[in-house]
Amino acid sequence: MPLPPAPSRRAALLAPEAFEVTARPRVSQTSANEPVVAPAARATPAARPGRKADSVASATAIPATTPLVQVETRARAPEPATRTTTTRKARTTGAAPTMANAAAPSTTRGRKSAPQGPTKLFVLDTNVLLHDPTSLFRFEEHDIFLPMIVLEELDGHKKGMTEVARNGRQTSRTLDALAGVHGADIAHGLKLDSTGQRAAGGHLFFQTAPLDYSLPTSLPPGKADNQILGVVEALRKLHAPREVVLVSKDINMRVKARALGLNAEDYQNDKTLEDGDLLYAGVLALPPDFWAKSGKNVESWQSGAHTYYRIGGPIVPQLMINQFVYFEAPGEPSLFARVSEIREKTAVLQTLKDYGSAKNAVWGVTTRNREQNYAMNLLMDPEIDFVTLTGTAGTGKTLLALAAGLTQVLDDRRYTEIIMTRATVSVGEDIGFLPGTEEEKMGPWMGALDDNLEFLAKGDGGNAGEWGRAATNELIRSRIKIKSMNFMRGRTFLNKYVIIDEAQNLTPKQMKTLITRAGPGTKIICMGNLAQIDTPYLTEGSSGLTFAVDRFKGWPHSGHITLARGERSRLADFASEVL
Repeated sequence: MPLPPAPSRRAALLAPEAFEVTARPRVSQTSANEPVVAPAARATPAARPGRKADSVASATAIPATTPLVQVETRARAPEPATRTTTTRKARTTGAAPTMANAAAPSTTRGRKSAPQGPTKLFVLDTNVLLHDPTSLFRFEEHDIFLPMIVLEELDGHKKGMTEVARNGRQTSRTLDALAGVHGADIAHGLKLDSTGQRAAGGHLFFQTAPLDYSLPTSLPPGKADNQILGVVEALRKLHAPREVVLVSKDINMRVKARALGLNAEDYQNDKTLEDGDLLYAGVLALPPDFWAKSGKNVESWQSGAHTYYRIGGPIVPQLMINQFVYFEAPGEPSLFARVSEIREKTAVLQTLKDYGSAKNAVWGVTTRNREQNYAMNLLMDPEIDFVTLTGTAGTGKTLLALAAGLTQVLDDRRYTEIIMTRATVSVGEDIGFLPGTEEEKMGPWMGALDDNLEFLAKGDGGNAGEWGRAATNELIRSRIKIKSMNFMRGRTFLNKYVIIDEAQNLTPKQMKTLITRAGPGTKIICMGNLAQIDTPYLTEGSSGLTFAVDRFKGWPHSGHITLARGERSRLADFASEVL
C-alpha cells in the first residue's frame, strides 16, 4: 500500500478522511490485505460546562489506524533498576494483561523482536497523566490516544505548587517536546521514542476532529468522564477489530466503561508489587535439614566478637546481602546470623550481637524478640547507611530508632544530631493552619517522639541513675531537630541521623527526594506501617516505603526488617489482631 503524502495542518482540518496512519516498519501479510475501516460520520459532542465551546470543534483530524498492523519494536537497554525477583507476580506495564514488563525486556541488547500479537490502542484518562507524567512511555509497542477533553483538564490543573500541578506541567512539557521533534506529524501520530524513550515503540495520537458516538441518556454529555467514554466507544467502532482499552485510575470510571461494554483497566505501572505479601521481609528461616546437609562442609572462624560461617548448597541463591537467617529446631544448635558476603556458590554468615541482654542495652532499651534484635543490629552498625523498618502498631519501630540514635549521637559522637520528619497526613479531618515556627508547626505531628522520649528519659524502671547518665531532657532536645518535608528540596545532611516516620504515606517521588538529601556520614531510617496508609491515592503496592524496600534490598549498605510482634501492651496487641 503506497504511503500518502504528508498532509498539511490546514488539509487535515478540511479533509480528515483523506489521510490514514502510515504503516509501521513491519506489516504482516494478513494485515496488508485487510481493508481500512472508513471513519464514520462525526458529530460535535456537547461542550463541557465552564469551558470554551469551540475547544472540541476547532480540533484537527483524528487519524484512523489499519487493523492488525504489527510494529517491530526497537531494541532497548534494560533500565538501571531491573526487577527480576522470581517470586513476584508478573505485572503489566500499562493496563493490558498481555503486555510485558517494561523494566525487564525479553530481548537482548542489539536485537529486535516482534511484538506479542497485534498492537492495542490505549486511551488515557487525565488522572493517569496527573498521577505519573511518564505514563506515556510505559506501554511498549502499543499506541496511545488522548481525547481533547483530557488536554483541557490538563490545562486546568497546571496552576499551583501541589504535586498534581507539577505533574500536569511536566506532562504538558513532554507533549510539547514530542510535537516539536523535527518531522513530527500529528495527523499521522507522534513517535513516542523520538525523545530518547527507547522503551516506547508506539505512536501518540490526539483527538483532532469530533467523533460520532451515542451514550445512554442517563449519562450527561457535558461531563468530562462521559465525553471520554464516548471517545472510547467511537474509537472501538472506528478501529474494529483492533482492541481499544481505556486506562483510568478512577474506579467509577472503569465501572461505567465496563457497564457500556468497553475495555477498561487500572494503571499498574506505579505499583512496585502486585501483592503486599511478596514484600521483602529481610528474614529467611533455614530449612530443618540445614545442619544435616551443610554441617560437614561449613567453614567457620572467629573474628573479634563475631563468628563467621561459610556455607554452600541450594540455599545460597535465595540469600541477599544483609539478610538475616535463623535456625531453630529441638535438639539442634540454634543459629541467628546476617549474610555478610555472597560469592558465586558460597555465602558468609556473621553472628549477631545480642541486644536482648542487659549488658548490651542501648540507652536503657533491650530488645524483646528476634526481629527487634535484628533491627537493632542494623541501627547500630556504622556500615549500614539506610535502614527500613515495617510492622504493625506497637512493634517498637520509633523507640528502637530513637534509642539507637541517642546512643550514637550523645555517647559515641558518631553523628552530630538527630533529624526527625514525617508525612503530615491526617487520620481524620484537618484542623487547619498551625501557628508558630517550623518546629512548632510540626509539634502536633510528633506525638510519637514525645511519648518515646518520655520513656527513654525515665528508663523502664523509672530511675535514670541506673544508666549512669547525666543527660537531661534539655540536652536530649537540643540534639533532636524536627523538620518539615516541605522544605527538604536542595538540602544536604552531613553526619546526621535522619528518622523518617510514617513513611508509608510517602509517594516514591517524595521518598527519592528525602533519601537523596543524605551527605557523607549520614544514616537514614524509614519507618512505617503499610496497613495504615492514610493517603487516598496510595496502596501497599504503590507506597514509597514499599518502593524503597524493594529497590534497596541486596545493597551492601542497607537493611530491612519487618517487625512481627507487638510489644506495646497486651491490649494494643490484641486490638491489632481482632479489630
